[in-house]
Amino acid sequence: MKKILLALTAFVCMIGLSVAQTKKDAKAAPAKVEKAAPAAKAASAAPAANAGTPTKKDGTPDMRYKENKAAAKPAGPTKKDGTPDMRYKENKAPAAPKKKG
Repeated sequence: MKKILLALTAFVCMIGLSVAQTKKDAKAAPAKVEKAAPAAKAASAAPAANAGTPTKKDGTPDMRYKENKAAAKPAGPTKKDGTPDMRYKENKAPAAPKKKG
């Protein structure tokens, strides 16, 4: 009797979890779907390349070329993965000027 009761309880719990997930996903999916224009997405993804350097179709620099790789290097020291080490002043962005008043 204990085995039947345990199996029935597990079965009810699994059904309850599967129903809860499908209802939540069905309601949330239409609200989250937002498509941006390809041009707007490309502009926010990476800065525009200098004039005369090779670019991809979306306007971002093509990193297969030496000219674009040199421009992407940070000014100061880097971490092991190649990203700028933000502990150093050379890698930090300049502070915004404060408003008077």
